Amino acid sequence: MSTNSAKQAIRKTYLAKRKALSPEAFRQLNNALLEQCRHLDLGDPAYIHLFLPIAARNEVDTWPLADQLRERFPEATLVLSRSFIATGDMQHFAWTAGTTLAENALGIPEPENGEPVQPAQLDVVFVPLLAFDAAGHRVGYGKGMYDGFLRQCRPGVRTVGLSLFGPLEAPVADAWDGDVPLHSVVTPEKVYYFTDTKNE
Repeated sequence: MSTNSAKQAIRKTYLAKRKALSPEAFRQLNNALLEQCRHLDLGDPAYIHLFLPIAARNEVDTWPLADQLRERFPEATLVLSRSFIATGDMQHFAWTAGTTLAENALGIPEPENGEPVQPAQLDVVFVPLLAFDAAGHRVGYGKGMYDGFLRQCRPGVRTVGLSLFGPLEAPVADAWDGDVPLHSVVTPEKVYYFTDTKNE
């Protein structure tokens, strides 16, 4: 099976797994994941990039995580992206009380206005994914937008995946040079670390 076919099979499997979750099962997994997020060592970040969920796809509900981060890091600025699917580009904006959000064509809430933030300013980036392996390679939706975005971030930025499920049993097949491995992934059971740290 080719790399593309393997990743497509993983995407199909994990989209189906998320879709099959009952509302109660999803709530329990999401709450447990959010509790694990409290154990993350994020340093003293000034800018934290967050994604907001596609509710129709049972993505991790990060709205409560935003509240948690504001509580833990009151001086930090939360940052959201606006995606341009046709070009693969992303623009990033400070998320403040004055930010207007609107869903894009994929159902992702995005900022319509705000102060621009450059990728090099970011200290922490929370990353959406469908699945991940024991080396920190992620399988996303296949458009490569986050890999391109993460390559623009400064060395040392903390990249944190959020997953309702544990790691794949086998490595993501032939992860290519453009893939950007994650520093850690939070699941409902534990936090996995992949860079210079041991798994908790």
